[in-house]
Amino acid sequence: MKTIKSITISAVTAAMLVGLVGCAGMTAQEKATAIGAGVGAIGGSVLTGGSAIGTVGGAAVGGVIGHEINK
Repeated sequence: MKTIKSITISAVTAAMLVGLVGCAGMTAQEKATAIGAGVGAIGGSVLTGGSAIGTVGGAAVGGVIGHEINK
C-alpha cells in the first residue's frame, strides 16, 4: 500500500513540475497562484495521508494564499 502512495505522490509531483514549465508566459501573480496550489496539494495530501479531499482542499487553500501574497 505504501508503494501505491509513493507512486501517486511521485506522479502528482512530476505532473506539477511539467505544468510549471508552462509558466513562462504567466504574470508573477499567476505563477505564485500555481506554485501555491501545487505546494498546497502536496501538503494537503501529506497531512491527510493521501486523501483526495485533503489534496484538493490543500490545493485550493494554497492557490488562494499564493494569489494573495503576490498582490
